Amino acid sequence: MFKNIVAALFLALAPPPQDISPSTVDAFVTKYREATGLPGVAVAITKGERVILATGYGEAASGEPVTADTPMAVASVSKSFTSLTVMQLVEQGKIELDRPVHGYLPEFEMADPRARKITVRQLLNQTSGMADSAFHEKSLPQPSTLKGAVARLRTANLATPPGTAFSYHNTNYQVAARMVEVISGRPFAEYLDTHVFTPLGMRHSKTVDTDRDLPGSARGHLIVLGQALAVPEPAGFGNGSGGVLSTANDMARWLIAQNNGVLRPESVKELRTPSEQDKEYALGWMLGTTKRGTPVVEHDGDLFTSTAAQLLMPESGYGVAVMTNTGTAFGDADALMDGIVAMIEGDRPEIPPMPPMLVTDILFVLLTVVTVGLAVRGVARSRRWASEHRGRWRHLPYLVPLAVCFAVAPIMRVLLRGGDIMWVQVVYLFPTFMLWLVTAAVAGVAVVGARVWGQARG
Repeated sequence: MFKNIVAALFLALAPPPQDISPSTVDAFVTKYREATGLPGVAVAITKGERVILATGYGEAASGEPVTADTPMAVASVSKSFTSLTVMQLVEQGKIELDRPVHGYLPEFEMADPRARKITVRQLLNQTSGMADSAFHEKSLPQPSTLKGAVARLRTANLATPPGTAFSYHNTNYQVAARMVEVISGRPFAEYLDTHVFTPLGMRHSKTVDTDRDLPGSARGHLIVLGQALAVPEPAGFGNGSGGVLSTANDMARWLIAQNNGVLRPESVKELRTPSEQDKEYALGWMLGTTKRGTPVVEHDGDLFTSTAAQLLMPESGYGVAVMTNTGTAFGDADALMDGIVAMIEGDRPEIPPMPPMLVTDILFVLLTVVTVGLAVRGVARSRRWASEHRGRWRHLPYLVPLAVCFAVAPIMRVLLRGGDIMWVQVVYLFPTFMLWLVTAAVAGVAVVGARVWGQARG
């Protein structure tokens, strides 16, 4: 009891915590980039209605400096923008969250008749029953418009009955964005610009449809052997679910808007209310806590060549947004967000000791060199081997890498518990492993081919 009284007095008499210092953030981001090889990053930090920091560091894939006005991909942070547009229409009486989507969007048809029961709320809290396991949104041919994204669902089935299970699925938000288009009578990009970006002063923000629409500043990198390699984003459709491009300055305005009446209080409460199926996912926002237990409202985003994260701390009024031009395999946006939040709470941020996966990259590059050497040796000795051995079954072990190479995407879907992925996307996640695997597959075929030729000649 006495200890509790002393602790309470100490907290009451202690000076209020100071705002995070921009120079402290600069030092942290600089050290982080030096340690990891991160090419470019944009950071926005706000408190209440004040901008504490909005700036860029390093270079874009185009070679231009990243500034506070450099458009970068925010990936799935876009879902918060889409949910806002839906809630605006709710406030206007044009949408009810618990009515079926089909009533607002008759073109939304699926092969599964249960889809007609999917409500607007279930789209936004990801409990519609649509899931990667039932509809391979990434590996199927990609649409070019929101209308096309909805049209391709006509042959799709649900994984679970609507409202019974949570499954994070980008198509939910593509359907929601198309619904906004149809109800408003304007393209989603135009609606978002007119009703969100322009009113909030987000002059350099927009939403795009596909990877082909990404400007040079929003393209990203892979980190291989500690070096950043500028690469194109794999083919994909993202409008509504991951197509927003924004800047540090614009994201600062977005964060501030969450605290000053961007929606009615009851609408904000709806956006931050999770479903029974997942207590951490609300309507385009996630609920969580910091390491110190401080409640936060957040959402991150991952492309294969860039990542982003946003976070609100309602108790203190802080808001943070981070956009990096490295992909999901490296997790730089989340790591930088964790470090900034730690500094806000008076803790020391963690800085990685070396670039991500450097040791793994070195091992697989060495393994690739060894594999090439063994393949050359095997081909050179193929005639001698053929004269001493018979039986085709002896070749089979050399063809295992080829089989794995073809099966790597299905194997990854199992490891991802039904998550969809394309072969090229596995390359982006594990570049040096895939380099070795493809090398091993080619080497195995070369050795088997040389030995079979040797047997045929023998």
